[in-house]
Parts: sequence; structure tokens; C-alpha cells
Amino acid sequence: METRSSMSRSLHTNRDLEKLEPYEGKPSRTVLRGEEGSNVLDLPDRPSDLEQRNGRAVRKGNIIAKQYADNKVDCYIYAVEKSLDSYKFNLLQNKQVFINQLKSRNLAARTIDEGAIDENGGGNFSEYVAILSGNDDLLEKAKLDKKLAVLESERQAYHRNKGNAKGKLNEKTAGIEKNNIFIGRFTRDWEYLNKVAPVDAETGLRPNPLKLDGVDSDNIEILGNRLAVINQKARTEDDYMKIGTLFDFRILVRTEKTCDGDTQALHNKFMVEGLDGIKYTYHNGYIAKDPKLAVMYFINALERIPGMIEKREKENAELSKDIPVLQEIVAATWPKEGEIKKLGEELATLSRKIQLTLKPVGRHENVEGKETVVEEQKLVSGSDVIPDLPRQTKHVPARDTIIPARELKKIS
Repeated sequence: METRSSMSRSLHTNRDLEKLEPYEGKPSRTVLRGEEGSNVLDLPDRPSDLEQRNGRAVRKGNIIAKQYADNKVDCYIYAVEKSLDSYKFNLLQNKQVFINQLKSRNLAARTIDEGAIDENGGGNFSEYVAILSGNDDLLEKAKLDKKLAVLESERQAYHRNKGNAKGKLNEKTAGIEKNNIFIGRFTRDWEYLNKVAPVDAETGLRPNPLKLDGVDSDNIEILGNRLAVINQKARTEDDYMKIGTLFDFRILVRTEKTCDGDTQALHNKFMVEGLDGIKYTYHNGYIAKDPKLAVMYFINALERIPGMIEKREKENAELSKDIPVLQEIVAATWPKEGEIKKLGEELATLSRKIQLTLKPVGRHENVEGKETVVEEQKLVSGSDVIPDLPRQTKHVPARDTIIPARELKKIS
């Protein structure tokens, strides 16, 4: 269904035309509606009332419009030029702005759709105000206001996107710096391990001089059994407890709580602490039951360092992809700043012109057009009588009564 704004068409009595008065129980509402269109003779209190008034014609299943009017209807709104209808349209405009703000959840918005009245949305009430005022400058000002509002909205969106880009840039830069710090610590531990425990060329294994507190032997079985006892009995209350050393690396254990439904369980996790405090684990921290595998746990944890370095480097490469684009967005300036400044100057000039066209209230003169001369009267010496001095009459300016021209304009 389309809403046609043709000025030449009118309603016909043979197409279910009806006069509804009062409208919604209000005697001031006079609406002519039919299957072919609607004629609104006065203005409603709510913007949605215009859509409701046109609802009989602008609807699905309008057979009259489909058969006789190419599935189009005419919706006319009548207003009196230079009357309070302009003020009423201004009220409707403000209401429409607030309603749209609530619907869009954006109370900071200051613009509305300036399209024609149709069944889908509100109306271009600001243009009605300009048309009904009889001043073409007001219509031009309304158009400039619209352009300026659009540019300001674009500028706001541009700066919002620029702020988002700056936040992402800072986040990615901070992530790269953090990864670089970890890479440096990983590299230091790995270089130290290769220095004190190089890989044997024949066996491909590293020396494993593990030392546990309270154990003087380097026997694998004894060390493995000691680790099993610690795994069974140690309780650190979520704290780290040192249980031995491997070169200059500390061997730690920590008791953690796990919940499975209503059941709580305690598990000990083993780790080796690097030179800068980074804690390396293997097999998620759980020690093996086999003594030989248990003793090799900490060397295996340190062997994971190259993989951790590679992971951080990949993260840095992924983070670095978007940095040039983000830097370009942050460093750029809005290209339409000059245009919005020019529009603002034009709008200010037009506003001053509109103010000058308003009729100023002139000073009121007396009937003769001359000032009244009051002669001074001197007091007679020695007289106790003070002569009556004539009082200067103040003229109250008469209010100019402006009678609006009762000329109807049809706005489609």
C-alpha cells in the first residue's frame, strides 16, 4: 500500500466516505475518512493519531484503492497559514522526537526522520512549521538544521569509532608488551637450562639432578616414593610449598580444592618455578604414580618452554595485523569538519536574517505626534500654597491585534 501525495485528488462520496465527529470522544476532532484516503481538518494531540486516522485507507485489504486507485490512497492534512497551527505542529515535532528517542533507547539523539508522512512512521512536522509560518527563510533554516544534524550525527559516530579504535589499539599494544615480557622470561629460563643441563648428543636426554628436601639420595625409586608421599599427605591451603630444587629452579607443590556436585576433593599439583617466578607444569600439574616418570616430571615441564615461546609469538603476530589500520584511524581527522563549520555559519546568518524580519514593536506617539511641553511654575516667595503642577501623562502602548488570514493550505 502506497500513500500518494497528489494535490489534485479529492474524496468522493461514492467510496464509503464518512464523517467521524467526535473523534475518539473529543468534539474538536473532525476527520473525513474513506477507502480512498483521509482528510484531517485539525491537528491531533499525538503523532500516532495521524497514523490512526489514516488507518482506514492505509491498510491491507483496501479493495477500493486496489481496484480504482492503483493501490494508492491520498492523505491530506489541512492547516491555516500564520495561525496557531504552526505552534501545534511544533508540539507534535517535539513529541515525535521524544517518542523516537525512547524507542531507539538513545536519549542523546537530536534528529528524526524527515521523510513524508506515511503509514510507517511519523511526519515531517518541522517543515510544516516552516510552511505555515509563511516565511521561506524558515523552511530553508529547517533544511539547514537537518543537514547540520546529519553532519553532527556523522561526526559523533566518527569520534565514537575513533575512540573504539583507540581502545582496541591500546589493548593490542598492551597485549604485545605483555607477551614480550613473558617471552623474555621464557627465553632466560630456556637459555639457563641449556647452559646447566645441555642435551646429551647420544641419548638425547638432559641430566636430572633432582633434590628433594629431607632426602639425601639421588636414587630414582627413593625420589619417586618421596614424591608419592608428598602427593598423598601434603596440605598447603592454596599456598605454594617448596619441596626441593632442580639446579637453581625451585620445586613447589600446591593443594587445590575441586568440587564435584556436593563432594569436595583435595588435589596436590606439582610445578617447577623459573628464575623470574614463572611456574611450569606438566600433565596439568598431576604427578605420575610411576617413580621414574614422577622424577622426570620437572624436566618435562621445562621442556615445554619453546612451545610457550612460540605460542606467545603467534599471539603477537595476530595482534600486530590490525595495528597499522587502527593507528591510521586514530591519527586521522574528520574530513567534513570544514563543511559543518560552513553550515553553522550559514545557519547563524540565516537566523539573524529571520530575526530582522520580525516586526519590532514601535514606540507609541501621542495623537498630535508632538511631545507635550510642560511649563515650569515657580513658587511665589513667602507663599504657603504650592501650586498644582500638571502631571505628565504616560501613554500605554496599545497591543497590535494580529488577525490570522483564514487561508487554508493543503499539506499532502
